[in-house]
Amino acid sequence: MKKIFVIAFIALMMTGVSRAKAPTDLVKYVNTLQGTNSSFELTRGNTYPTTALPFAMHTWAAQTGRNGDGWKYQFQKDSIRGFQQAHQCSSWTNDYCVFSLMPVTGNLEVDQFGRAAKFSHKNEIAKPNYYKVALDNKITTEISPVERGAHLRFSFQKGKSSYVVLDGYTGFSSVKIIPEENKIVGYVHNGRGLTENFKNYFVIQFDKPVRSYGIWENRKNEKWAGEKEKEGRGTGAWLKFDDGVIVQAKVASSYISPEQAELNLKSELGSYKTLEDTKQAAWKIWNDHLNRILVEGGTEEEMATFYSCYFRASLFSRKFYELDENGNPYYFSPYDGKVHQGYLYTDTGFWDTFRAQFPLNALMHPTMHGRYVAAMLDAYEQCGWLPSWSFPGEAGSMIGNHAISLFADAWAKGIRTFDPQKALDAYYHEATNKGPWGPANGRHGWKEYYTLGYVPYPKYGEATAKTLEYAYDDFCGFRLADMSGNQFYKDVFSRQMYNYKNLFDPTVGFMRGRDENGKWKADFDPYEWGGPYTEGNAWHYLWSVFQDPQGLIDLLGGKENFISKMDSVFTVPNTVHVGTYGRKIHEMTEMEMAEMGQYAHGNQPIQHMIYLYNYAGAPWKAQQKVREVMDKLYSGTENGYPGDEDQGQTSSWYVLSAMGFYSVCPGTDEYVLGSPVFEKTTITLENGKQFVIEAKNNNRQNVYIQSASLNGVAYSQNYIRYEDIVSGGILQLEMESQPNKGRGTKESDLPFSVSTANRRE
Repeated sequence: MKKIFVIAFIALMMTGVSRAKAPTDLVKYVNTLQGTNSSFELTRGNTYPTTALPFAMHTWAAQTGRNGDGWKYQFQKDSIRGFQQAHQCSSWTNDYCVFSLMPVTGNLEVDQFGRAAKFSHKNEIAKPNYYKVALDNKITTEISPVERGAHLRFSFQKGKSSYVVLDGYTGFSSVKIIPEENKIVGYVHNGRGLTENFKNYFVIQFDKPVRSYGIWENRKNEKWAGEKEKEGRGTGAWLKFDDGVIVQAKVASSYISPEQAELNLKSELGSYKTLEDTKQAAWKIWNDHLNRILVEGGTEEEMATFYSCYFRASLFSRKFYELDENGNPYYFSPYDGKVHQGYLYTDTGFWDTFRAQFPLNALMHPTMHGRYVAAMLDAYEQCGWLPSWSFPGEAGSMIGNHAISLFADAWAKGIRTFDPQKALDAYYHEATNKGPWGPANGRHGWKEYYTLGYVPYPKYGEATAKTLEYAYDDFCGFRLADMSGNQFYKDVFSRQMYNYKNLFDPTVGFMRGRDENGKWKADFDPYEWGGPYTEGNAWHYLWSVFQDPQGLIDLLGGKENFISKMDSVFTVPNTVHVGTYGRKIHEMTEMEMAEMGQYAHGNQPIQHMIYLYNYAGAPWKAQQKVREVMDKLYSGTENGYPGDEDQGQTSSWYVLSAMGFYSVCPGTDEYVLGSPVFEKTTITLENGKQFVIEAKNNNRQNVYIQSASLNGVAYSQNYIRYEDIVSGGILQLEMESQPNKGRGTKESDLPFSVSTANRRE
């Protein structure tokens, strides 16, 4: 009898195992063409179809644009001239350390125009783990990624000549053909602001014999048949294989050395015999990654939008470190041109990404985020400045000193992998000097900022925007000092975090440019772009008080006036006055196209604004508007974004908002509530715990939260804490089509404002 019981028990267990739920195939929802229908005049994302692993060092993409063109792939183009190893995080910054491969048939054409081949999107597959395109000339190209390289396959038409052309791109390059090993090795050095010894060493291993070969250069398109080795500007190579061949190419790169490139090839691609092996491995990595946020109960369109955005948010910042033969991390520093032990990340601009992309990473990838913030202090030691726009070194683009936001936010969320004293010292240096690079490298007008309480305009361009962002950064400095017990820096930054008040003009109800003598900029026009503002106007920058919405409410005369002013953002005309730009920039056009008044979601300054309704006791307005923006301005298509995607920021806004909350003020531990898109969202945290958001009766009409409970206890707050999420639990929401105007209106329900922070302490 006992034996029968044991057999029955084993059978039952095996049945349970066989019925265990496999991870849902979420890769199928991702469209890497999302946002590619972009141009200089109008952007729907400014993305390209990226084939890469999460946060990988290198990415791969089809190239429709000419070498050096920031718009490397545009959906409306009809020909491809190469398949690039790419690193570009913005079309406005171009790319670096690029080379490309292109299959060619018929006569050998090496230059980028002659070798270009027509294609149709109906013959294109664009997934994170796999890109495939059948060109009109009957050549098919396939790509699957690893972290520091890729597996490519070129399938030529039977009986037709079969060439592969390596293009050295825009800068200096070196190539060496090793025909007896069916291999090309070399390096490229191209991009802006690179140290002289910054080289991307590559190795390309083919699986079929090379029948003939040669060197060429892309300036005059000269060719040297039979030559094996050359270096110079635009140096490339070509190989000829058997006619009608199907040839695979394994490619890996290193910024450290040719030997490390070979090690990367062996360690990352050595076990994959066929492209199908690499493709399946990449699928599993992506599917496991995407399943970390499992959404259910939405439409197929909403699923495609969510996972396409989650994919894009998972590309930045990129790993810049490599693993030695013992698996230890080390990297070539783009800051000092030396090799260091440890971790480094790159390809991000903090002006964009401090708002949502890094708060999303802090939630989903705290170990990586901890390495990231620690590495920022290494970057400071190597170049003398904190990063602000790393591409891959320091460019200083845009405005603000937002590295301190990452430090304060990490510390507030328990990610304490760095010395806060060193971080504050580095930030103080940033806040009291102007560096040699762009506006965000140190501070324009830092002396006046401390003595006058604002950056004067027109002495300094974009001065009002700079003042507002400096004040937020000083709040972050204050917060980090306060949390780490540093009284000196707490005193230093405690006054400046309120400097936003010095630029509010009550006679016009906006933040306004002000000169050194205290006079307001004449002829105030809230619809005028530029001047004292950055890529926006007064309607956009009024709300840039992340740290103290209650203080802004007070300036505007109380909650009713504040709510009325917010409402008017959406009801005033979508008028654009070009101002100091002198012409329409694409952000203006995108705001007009949105037809949401002066709400310009395609750019970062106003992306948090909707959530400010929560601070004024009108959370239902935030719930309605955030759902409207997600439904109206996002999709999983080539027209997927309302402006620049910007290194994962605009995607991260959607991912967080679709889950039901957003990081209004990084540097605190709060995520402010909105309205989730899906009936159920299951977040699997890095610690193995799960946080579930259940939104009963949720659909496109039922956008309003009627009631909420957290782990079975009634929950009226308009925010949720980081610790509540990472500890695991259930947030249950009851959704209806009409707002509950009694929920979330008490003072204790309001999110953090520094001027009233003591109310909850």
